[in-house]
This record gives sequence, structure tokens and C-alpha cells, in this order.
Amino acid sequence: MIKPHELFIGLRYLRAKRRTRFVSFITLISLIGIALGVAALIVILSVMNGFEGELRNRLLSMSAHGYVTGPSGRTDDWRALADELGAEPGVTAAAPLVSMEGMIQSGKDLEAVLVHGIDPAYEHALSGDLINLVEGSLEALTAGSRGIILGRLLAYDIGARIGDGVVLLIPRPVGDGTLEPVLERFVMRGVFEAGLQDHDARLALVNLRDAASILSLGDEVSHVRFRADDVMAAPAIAKRIDARLDDVRVSDWTIENGSYFRAIRIEKMMMSLLLSLIIGVAAFNIVASLVMVVTDKTTDIAVLRTLGMEPNGVVRVFFVQGAMIGWAGVLMGVILGVILAIYAPVIVPVLENALGFQIMPGDVYYVSQIPSELRWANVGVIAVAAFLLTSLATLYPARRAALVEPAVAMRYE
Repeated sequence: MIKPHELFIGLRYLRAKRRTRFVSFITLISLIGIALGVAALIVILSVMNGFEGELRNRLLSMSAHGYVTGPSGRTDDWRALADELGAEPGVTAAAPLVSMEGMIQSGKDLEAVLVHGIDPAYEHALSGDLINLVEGSLEALTAGSRGIILGRLLAYDIGARIGDGVVLLIPRPVGDGTLEPVLERFVMRGVFEAGLQDHDARLALVNLRDAASILSLGDEVSHVRFRADDVMAAPAIAKRIDARLDDVRVSDWTIENGSYFRAIRIEKMMMSLLLSLIIGVAAFNIVASLVMVVTDKTTDIAVLRTLGMEPNGVVRVFFVQGAMIGWAGVLMGVILGVILAIYAPVIVPVLENALGFQIMPGDVYYVSQIPSELRWANVGVIAVAAFLLTSLATLYPARRAALVEPAVAMRYE
């Protein structure tokens, strides 16, 4: 327990005398370094959280939160399954899907394509975001009309416009386990833009019945998809469905898009480690400044010991001094980092206008503005870790001060 006189002496040593101005300058640099490190870590993690949320929203704008598939990769009584999924607590809608891969051609250009067969009647309830992204209308995808809606980049790559004919080349499984090519002609009825490369450059939408006829599925579908009230609750809902339904495979968006979010987690971890080095360097500066203070205050320490202060009391005196430097830096860094993280979408455009360049041009990146999502849990972890690191940095100089022998120190004064 720190006693009042130890607290007073530790705070008194923070004031610079004329002959210790250099030590105080190092102390100030240490404080600023800790503040900048903490602030940078909070801002960077908030921006990474913003990018993660933006990626999640774009991924899920064209896909569902979970998928249910039959044991053979097909689902026959999908209407009953869709109704059952729609009645599941936390599920807002369910819809069928026929998925197939192949090639698409318009003129001489041939590109790989992922074709989704959807039912517009179900899709309205499942993918409200999708309807806003489509140029044209999902209603154009009527059964037997051979209408198709392409991603913007895919349409550009094959040089197709609305009303043009395109040819799909789809490998269809046959009874002996081999594949046979199927050529089908479709008419382009619309274009969508999800703002994600995998969707805009590869995905095409056709009617559910048209897709099923290409694969000779009859009334079967590939998956039944569902959308949850809370996207973060989708994994728990998928586990409940998997435990309740027999002979089905259930997955959710965290599994289907796991590689994207693993990459973001690795980036966040590496950025955190790199920026933590700034706080580490500042903590070593605290060690250096306190060692110099201990050397300068050797006589004072000897006097305190002579007056009856115990070695642990000397440790607490210098712990107070170092901890106040570190904690003040952490507090300043937290305040600065929170302000910058909250107002990053406002501050960045001002800096872009002042400096005359755009950090993320719209013709290069899908996200043209810097997103930021401040999470108080991250702020708490950063603050506690920085508090502990700066507190540990005071232990060596404080223990060194406690080892000063009063008689030896007074002899050479």
C-alpha cells in the first residue's frame, strides 16, 4: 500500500530542476510515445473493424446467413424445409437455391461464372439488399424466359449489354459419374453491383426452374438458404438447426467466407503487434529516465533511508513517479485515440482536401471512404495492456533505488 509521504515524494520528483532538465525531456518523450502508441493502436484497430464490417455487409448483400443441404448434395422437399426454417426462432426468411459453375460467353469472350438459380418470390423476402443492387428487376427472371442478370464486372468482361444474348456452358453430371457439357442460351435482363470482386466478376442469376432444368434436377434444389434477424447470431442458429434436423448439412456465413475473415484477423493481429512496439519503446524510455533519476537522487535516497524509510518505501516512491508518467501517457492516448476513431470518417476527407489527394480512389477501391468502428472492448484491452507494460517498466529502476546503501552514498557526496 502506497503511503501518503511516498506518494508526495514520488510526485515531487516529477518536477524538473535546472540540472535535471534533460531527464525531464526524456520523460516527456516517453509520455508522448506512449500516448501516440496507444492512440495509433486504437485508431488502426477501429479502422480494421470498419473494413471487416464493410466486407461482411458486402458479402452478405448477395448471399444468405446460412445454408441447409441434403445428404446427397440435393434437397427434394425444399418447400417444407423452407417453411420449417422460416419458423425457426431468429430466422426472418428462407429461400431455395440451385448453384452451378461453368463458363459464359458473349461474342468471342469466354469467362468463368458461378450461376445461382433463385426464385424471385422467395428472394424478395430473403435478400432485400439484392433488389436494391439490381439494375433491371428480379421479376424478369421468370421460369422459362431464359433471363439472366450478371455482375457488373462480368458483364463488362464479356462485353454484354442488357438485351444481348449470352451462352452458358455448364458441365452436368450423368449416371456413370462423368460430366457432359450443356449449352444454354440466355438473354441478359439486368446488372447488379455488390461492390465485391467475387460477386461482381463471377456471379450470375437465373430463375430457379431454368437452373434446375439445366442440371436435370426436376423439383430438387442445391440448398435452402436462411437469413437471420442478427447476422452475428447465424452460427448459433445453424447449430440449432443442425442438432434438430437429421440427414442434412448446415453451414453459416462464417464458414462459407472463413478465409476473408481469417485474413482480416491475421492483419489485425500483426498490426497490433507492430504498433505495440511503439508502446514498448516508450516503456524502455521510462526505464532509462528513471535510472537517470535514481542516479541523480542517490543522496536524497540515502537521506530518506537514514530517516527510517524502508527499501520497499523507496521502491514505491519511484514506482509512483514511473507509473504517473506511464498512466498519464495511456490516458492521453486513450482520449486521443477514441476521438480520432470516432471522427475518422470526417477527419480523413478534410485531410484529403487539404493535401490534394485521395487515400482510396473510387476507381480503384470499392470502399472509397475510410470506415471506422470503435469497439470499447478493444479500447479496454489496449488500455489495460499499456497500463501493465508501463507499470512493469518502473520495477527495475525502483528496485535499483532500493539497493542504494546510505553510508556509501553519503561517503561519496
